[in-house]
Amino acid sequence: MSIKRNGCEGCSEITCTSTKEVLSKDIAKNVITAYDRVQARGMSACLFGSGGTCCRNCNMGPCQIIEGVDDLIGICGATADTVAARNFARTIASGTSAHTDHAREMVKGFIETAKGETPHEIKDEVKLHMLAEVFGVETEGKDKNEIALEIGKMALNDFGKQDDEPVTMVKRAPAKRQEIWKKYNIAPRGVDREVVEMMHRTHMGVDQDYRNLMLQGARCALADGWGSSMLSTELTDIMFGTPVPRRAIVDLGVLKEDQVNVTVHGHEPLLAEALCLAAQEPDMLELAKKAGAKGINLAGVCCTGNEILMRRGIPVAAGFIQQEMAIATGAVEAMVVDVQCIMQSVAEVAKSFHTDVITTNYRAKMPGAVHIQFEEEEALQSAKEILTHAIKNYKKRGDCFIPTENKLDVVVGFSHETINYMLGGRFRSSYRPLNDNIINGRIRGVAAIVGCDNYKLPDDRHEIIARELIKNDVLVLATGCAATALGRVGLLRPEAAREAGPGLAEICETVGMPPVLHCGSCVDNSRLLIAATEMVREGGLGEDISELPLAGTAPLWMSEKAVAIGQYFVSSGAYVCFQNLPTSGSKVFTKHLFEEMEEMYGGRWDVAEDPLELAKQMIAHIDKKRAALGIDKKRERVLFDMEMRRDLGTGSGIGDVGCHGQQHLS
Repeated sequence: MSIKRNGCEGCSEITCTSTKEVLSKDIAKNVITAYDRVQARGMSACLFGSGGTCCRNCNMGPCQIIEGVDDLIGICGATADTVAARNFARTIASGTSAHTDHAREMVKGFIETAKGETPHEIKDEVKLHMLAEVFGVETEGKDKNEIALEIGKMALNDFGKQDDEPVTMVKRAPAKRQEIWKKYNIAPRGVDREVVEMMHRTHMGVDQDYRNLMLQGARCALADGWGSSMLSTELTDIMFGTPVPRRAIVDLGVLKEDQVNVTVHGHEPLLAEALCLAAQEPDMLELAKKAGAKGINLAGVCCTGNEILMRRGIPVAAGFIQQEMAIATGAVEAMVVDVQCIMQSVAEVAKSFHTDVITTNYRAKMPGAVHIQFEEEEALQSAKEILTHAIKNYKKRGDCFIPTENKLDVVVGFSHETINYMLGGRFRSSYRPLNDNIINGRIRGVAAIVGCDNYKLPDDRHEIIARELIKNDVLVLATGCAATALGRVGLLRPEAAREAGPGLAEICETVGMPPVLHCGSCVDNSRLLIAATEMVREGGLGEDISELPLAGTAPLWMSEKAVAIGQYFVSSGAYVCFQNLPTSGSKVFTKHLFEEMEEMYGGRWDVAEDPLELAKQMIAHIDKKRAALGIDKKRERVLFDMEMRRDLGTGSGIGDVGCHGQQHLS
């Protein structure tokens, strides 16, 4: 493919300053990126595929189906609603399987750590004991490793359970939500079982009723959110430490000219954490010094980047759509990858530079890459082997360009526990202040912006949505590449509170937090489920997640995981709005997602192509829930005197901000 890139004129859809800078330099003149491939296509996406009505689940097709046209149904007789439901359900199954395989590795690593077979340790004993209570593990007289080993074995059992009892984490959901799942028989059983059953039911000639298909689709997605993803997040926190707020840096400018630059790309923290440990070892630092470098600079890409960012403050160089740009700087000695969201093109881009792409997982190899298998039992030695290979490339580095103008500091690390402590204080940690400030109207509601980046759409859409939400006093929780994108535009800083509405700004300035909270990687969306559950448990905002003034979006979704995430939020009672869904070819099935699911679960899907309109639809939903709760009118502000404060009682926390804007956070 030949490319003409004069001052990056062909990059009109790119708003990221550093990406434009890299592509405009001579060093990248021969690099073909995804942006170039999108433009070179010169054609729109297939209407049948985009609408979800192309079926290739058997060898009689592929069949392209038009709803309502008798001559254009499947050869087997499958209608548009059946095919759209099958395809949507398969997308959920694939997304769930990705999170599940990731989570299983984390559970196995957790068990090995409990046995003393890894360089890691059990760090968060408070969360360990909390999870022991969930799993029914006795803790008295046992040390932390004994407790962890017992939890790990029980967690591993949740993947392959064969009976009909729900997976363990389901019991953490609000009681009313559990009753809804019981009513429709969609509480997830063994996690692997739900994926297998979903693939079976979408095989040719099995389940051909779109409503029935999506009951299993809901159960499969719940196996992700309340099963594998939640397990992964909780056990990762216990092993590596629950994130706490910390300042860090994002964007390509975190690369360093005088150090060995190693970018870590993918999703499994076991690899990244081992590399972090190895990069501090004296022998590795001495090896880098002998190569002429001043040190080893680790930088994250995609969700692995988010994991080490919030736990260690390791900077994030790039999100999904910047992965090629990181290599195109010419400053990266090695891009170390594991699984998920790694584009095959990075190996091709690396050919123009001294960079090696190093694959580390037997599941995910790539032509043109170097493979060094990461062995969890020999984690530190494997990590050193990878770093040694990268260090050897330092002397081969030629010209490079590292953009520094857009390098921004961010505040990250807002886990459920952090939010709990931050709002209520050490001795009164609770969601009472959050609930109270939603009830009194200073915070209008809560919105989640999650998911991927996508080359098909302008990369400023996360920003447009977030700015509209915070301007209207909506607190935003962000994960995945969406969080990284919002960090690049300055919204993960406490200073961004100046752009929020007056109520949200007051809360943020009082507590010292950003209006957009970085909550982790895409697997960490389970944190948001727990946060929502805790809001329900705290009281005053209804008895179920479906009653909360809460909305979510993955506006630039790319991965099948995003659809699985969206469905487990819908099935948990949340409103979820995307910019597009592959269902438009069937009005019947789309109505099921947009209307019938709300009647069943209290949550539903929605779409809006324009990002500003999408934000407004989220706000409208939040207002609808506020009205249903009877809190749609802003309450009069009251300055509490000491007697009134005593009346609140020591267990409730102090949730009202007085007229001089002070809140007690003891």
